[in-house]
Amino acid sequence: MKKTTLLSLCLIIFNLGFSQTTLTEGDIAITGVISVNPDQFSFVLLTDVLSGTAIHFTDKNWLPTGGKFSTIGEGTVTWTATTDLPCGTAISIADTGHITTNTFSATVGNAIESELGFALNETSGDEISAFQGSEQTPTFLYAIHFGNTLGWADTDANVTANRSGVPAGLTNGVNAMNMGNFENGSYNCTTTNNKSLILADVIQTTNWTRTNGTITLTACTYTCTTPTPCVTSVVYDHSGWSGTPDLTTEVQILADYNTSLGSFKACKLTVGAGTSFTVENNTFVEIENDVIVNGNIIVETQANFVQNNKNGTFIVNTPGVSQVNKVTPIKNEWYHYTYWSSPVNAEIIDHAFPDVDNDKTYLFKAENFIDTNGDDIDDDGNDWQIVSGDHSMTPGTGYACMSSKILTYPSTHEVTFEGAFNTGDILASISKNSSNTGIPWNFIGNPYPSAIDFVAFQQANATVIDGAAYFWSHTTAHHDSHAGNEQSNFHQNDYATFTIGSGGAAGASGIIPNKYIPSGQGFFIPGLTNGTVTFTNAMRMADASSNAQFLKNLENKKIANELENKLWLNLTTNQGIFSQILIAYVEGATSYDDGLSYDATRIVNQDFSAFLYSSIDTNNKKYVIQGKSVNGIHENEIIKLGYSTNVDASTIYKLELDHFQGDFLSKNKVYLKDHLLNTIHNLSDAAYTFTSEIGEFNERFEVVFDKTLSATQIDSERTVQIMALDNNTIQFISSQYAINSIDIFNILGQNLYHLQGGGKSKTYKLPKLSSIFIAQIELDSGEVITKKGKR
Repeated sequence: MKKTTLLSLCLIIFNLGFSQTTLTEGDIAITGVISVNPDQFSFVLLTDVLSGTAIHFTDKNWLPTGGKFSTIGEGTVTWTATTDLPCGTAISIADTGHITTNTFSATVGNAIESELGFALNETSGDEISAFQGSEQTPTFLYAIHFGNTLGWADTDANVTANRSGVPAGLTNGVNAMNMGNFENGSYNCTTTNNKSLILADVIQTTNWTRTNGTITLTACTYTCTTPTPCVTSVVYDHSGWSGTPDLTTEVQILADYNTSLGSFKACKLTVGAGTSFTVENNTFVEIENDVIVNGNIIVETQANFVQNNKNGTFIVNTPGVSQVNKVTPIKNEWYHYTYWSSPVNAEIIDHAFPDVDNDKTYLFKAENFIDTNGDDIDDDGNDWQIVSGDHSMTPGTGYACMSSKILTYPSTHEVTFEGAFNTGDILASISKNSSNTGIPWNFIGNPYPSAIDFVAFQQANATVIDGAAYFWSHTTAHHDSHAGNEQSNFHQNDYATFTIGSGGAAGASGIIPNKYIPSGQGFFIPGLTNGTVTFTNAMRMADASSNAQFLKNLENKKIANELENKLWLNLTTNQGIFSQILIAYVEGATSYDDGLSYDATRIVNQDFSAFLYSSIDTNNKKYVIQGKSVNGIHENEIIKLGYSTNVDASTIYKLELDHFQGDFLSKNKVYLKDHLLNTIHNLSDAAYTFTSEIGEFNERFEVVFDKTLSATQIDSERTVQIMALDNNTIQFISSQYAINSIDIFNILGQNLYHLQGGGKSKTYKLPKLSSIFIAQIELDSGEVITKKGKR
């Protein structure tokens, strides 16, 4: 879809330099784009930068849940400051050679095409994303989408060559702009003074000239002064609103107000003395800069309260009070845990949990966690440690806490966090003990009075943490037979799981997590190295719906028709056992283990009841979530299921299709093959019941989509071998169907070869292959098989 097919086939590593300024979101703003030849775009620096500072601008598409660039064949222009530059410096970059290699120029500094293929599409739409770092671990600064009516894509399935997801760490309407169905546009210099006000105005399309005709980028003169009072002032009192609040207005609340009357945005917020301001469930408040509380501010369980400017302050003046209320789901017993994280500063354990026994709140010491026998339990039992009542809760840290004994159960647990709301950059430590051969677990939490986007958080910290989060969803009763270091332990199957590439699967509660981590929520995540992760205001959600504990179960087995096919399968028993897995055919995944971003293993202890999992031929892992190639679902596809049970009582097990999405699954039946009983059952119409002995069963069940095929036929149809011969020669052998074509990709996703097939065996000389490569083999049956190969 691009003007050029030039590609750089080498691994691009962008050098940050030794003296450059490290930037973050909002430190620049894109102020203009022209996609009609010659390509041009402009931006303004909103902070001082040192000579040598580099910013990369790419027209590649971003996968919002896959967490990586998608489109092959697009490129990157790198701008570098050649002198120290002040905040407010405006820069324009143009393709002076009309798609000739490395002919870009900049009005200030230097611009080169660091990866060939940068060319803006004026007919179908495109995007420009600005970032520092490498393509593998980018720090995004700003982005703009233009040229079509579709705008930013919410899912990987909706990403095309002309449509991108909002890059990780950016927020649509804050530092990611949708310019709409226009080829060219330029900011009108509406506001040119004060960083916050410039950002607030540049993002508004009403302040741009947008056209499909000829345009010249406007040359604005910017200055970055210390933030000044907001442009206008709006008051809410007993007479109502004196005007309409927005991100340029200072808002004063001088009479009691509840956002059930309306969510709002403001440049600055002051809550007057003697007044009560409540942010109600399913509403939000978004503040650009500072908050001053002289009265009372209350944020309810499912409300979002957001501050944008990382330097904005939150001040509570006596006798003012600020608090965040959280209500848990119903708990059956007082000793059932909730995983917490404080959304306020300097909260004390006894203040937040006043009726909980002083030895029933715990920290997890990741540096102490050592698992050498694979049971996912700390070998010497010193990972969980009791927290005293006078402990001040550290923002970004997770806490496990029981509930009060004085309540009557079943009951919810209502907690009030009181103190100045956390805002700005918040760091949390990540530890990986070198003696630990198991998963390097770390227990952290959302530190804000709003939901955060976990995908944005993980991508911004991808060098330190892996791509899956585990959430406690307590259901199963404790018992001394469950693995652990205490007399009574809780069942690990109660964890719900979310991966950035494939989605979420429920724990024992049956409730599926999404990518939004609610306020006050603690969660486990695997660490990759010793270091720190950073929570930022850009990850916070200013909307009415994201701050729910979890997504509710869907009663209808069909959901919206989408390109990505996903199915959720449940194993249940008449004794109350619940175990769910997710199989997701998504962009970026393969039929192999792609890491925790796509393929999440189930947390399994030796003393479990029963659980379900899927498997991959190349290892013996048990997967609660398995990502597979987006093209891997077809009538000959097989999903291998396994289950393990320690239940020795007479039990009826039930396998059922919880729900699904996707075009293929909406048009095809889902069948379960029981190889033990030699039966095929239609899961799309009804659940399958069976009995079982104690043990682990990896060969009994398969999910298929063509009930006429025998297990032997299906296995043979899937068999394609890749054999490395001498002299860079690779042989491909199909057991039954002829090979139509083969596409070879390197590990960066770049297409190295497109090979014509013919027959069941083909041999090619492929000198450009790296040691590991990906082959997509299309058979004349219509099946596309994706396999990893080695030279």
